[in-house]
Amino acid sequence: MNGANNTTGQILKGHAHLRQSITDILTTPIGSRVMRRDYGSRLFELVDAPINSRTIPEFYAATAEAINKWEPRMHLTRMNIAQATPGHISIDLEGVYLPDGKEIKLGGVVV
Repeated sequence: MNGANNTTGQILKGHAHLRQSITDILTTPIGSRVMRRDYGSRLFELVDAPINSRTIPEFYAATAEAINKWEPRMHLTRMNIAQATPGHISIDLEGVYLPDGKEIKLGGVVV
């Protein structure tokens, strides 16, 4: 799948397009897209929550739900919150890039 870089307009392919797509999914609040109200993730509900043993599983669940629903090119197998401060979360993702069946690591996906 090909697409355009959302800042430069240049053509994006493969892993670069996947990263941009996942970032878009995770940074879009559910209910904010006209004609596609269920698109996005629940992370906006959690981004200002304290980072503790109660909220970390919610971050993981919201991320997995959104990627599994909206990104058919990746089978998510592992994730880790690399950095979390109020209003900023960086997530490392691992999985299988389904177009070629190979393992992929996307580090530092910022939400």
